[in-house]
Amino acid sequence: MEDLDTASPAPKGASKVMTIAALVVLTLLAGGGGWLVGGVVAPKPLSLEEAKMVEEAKAAVAHKKAKEAGGEEANNKDEGLPRIATEANGVVQLDAITTNLAYPTENWIRLEIALLFKGAPDVAMAEQIHQDIAAYMKTVSLQQIQGPRGFQYLKDDIEERVDLRSEGRVTNVIFRTFVIQ
Repeated sequence: MEDLDTASPAPKGASKVMTIAALVVLTLLAGGGGWLVGGVVAPKPLSLEEAKMVEEAKAAVAHKKAKEAGGEEANNKDEGLPRIATEANGVVQLDAITTNLAYPTENWIRLEIALLFKGAPDVAMAEQIHQDIAAYMKTVSLQQIQGPRGFQYLKDDIEERVDLRSEGRVTNVIFRTFVIQ
């Protein structure tokens, strides 16, 4: 017991110096590692000729976009699926459905759906289906559609409603947009 009481503690100055030295070594290692990784990952600087080529390409793209925006504003509505497609493909894109959820009521949902018909598309039936989906979306809570499984259940429910409304004339329901806010 007496040996423990008489033992003198190690000098404090030496441990502080060792701690500072260890910090300096670790800092230098971290800096060197970062420099090495940065040199490997970072792209090499472009030469003068390559930089000119990139600038010319950017200018050409900007000029093309400006030309399209100025001369073809009327054709912007024709991009994507048309509202009523031709009889050849039988696709009808419904108007966007934007409504609040049943719970919580401050959350909103936006759906854009397209229907693939067997044969000729039926506009009146597509409008009935649109209204039915909009009414159904008002009864859905956020907890029901959370995650991939919830989205799959929602998709299955909508497909079932569409199948019942269309009496089998709609073969596929295509989800174009699904946003919850």
